[in-house]
Amino acid sequence: MTQNTSPTTEGGSPGGFEVTTRKRWPLFAAIAVVIIVVAAFIGWRFAGSDDKSPNDTAGATLTVVTAEGNAAEQALVNYISTNVAPKHGIKIAFKGLADSTTLNRAVSEGEVAGTIYQHKLWLGQVLAANPDFKEEAATPVFRWGFGIWSDKYKSVADLPNGATVSLYSDPANEAQGLWLLERAGLITLKPGVSKWTATQDDIASNPKNITFKLLDFAAQSRALPDIDAAVGYTEYYLAANIDIAKQIYAPPAPDEFAGQLTIGSKWKDTDNIKKLVATFQDPAVQTYLASDPQVKNILLPYQS
Repeated sequence: MTQNTSPTTEGGSPGGFEVTTRKRWPLFAAIAVVIIVVAAFIGWRFAGSDDKSPNDTAGATLTVVTAEGNAAEQALVNYISTNVAPKHGIKIAFKGLADSTTLNRAVSEGEVAGTIYQHKLWLGQVLAANPDFKEEAATPVFRWGFGIWSDKYKSVADLPNGATVSLYSDPANEAQGLWLLERAGLITLKPGVSKWTATQDDIASNPKNITFKLLDFAAQSRALPDIDAAVGYTEYYLAANIDIAKQIYAPPAPDEFAGQLTIGSKWKDTDNIKKLVATFQDPAVQTYLASDPQVKNILLPYQS
């Protein structure tokens, strides 16, 4: 309040005093100006920062990811990083990520250079479920050890009528399991069906009346004592300390189930990614797969 020397009241204020209200717009205007200045500064900082992917940054370290805890795939990437990548003029590092969606998103968005986590059919499942992902298989690298396991029988011929056999619960690896059972002579699939997308509905004959039990990767190896046989990846059984002798049938996997170096499509023509692909195609990689005990029986050479 401010005192007025005139007895006249103004604005309805009594007692000869004038009540004045300070206009507040200058304060609001000042705040708005500060906000605009700060926003402009932040925008300038981001605009001026280097937000390019390592994939198209000369000299950047190129990260190749797999699922966390996969010791054999980590050993392969580390071998390539130390012994093969320098010959091709690039630097490679390994990183484990938690799950398929996370690592494929990182590849698609250029956060990492690639993954050797999956075969083409699994990649197809990922892309169907995530249509915003832009990835492609660049080159096959290895074949996973994959076979029929049994805690009770020494050969597939010994499996009894009505045997319970486990397949993996995801469609791509269920199809691979059915392919393997057909190759072992335990079932046949309907004529003309794609062996790489087959389901139990595509079984034409099942002479032993096998009952199928779908389980995930880790659960299947744990369940082996309780079932007659299972069709699964060697790495999960060895990780569960199951003797390789319990793998009773294991022919080489077909090309469709080879482990692929998967890259982000946006960067496939960059110098870094071209060199990355050439690095994984280097013959030294196949020599390592054929001879190193860290990957024996788990990652098999793609080229025999």
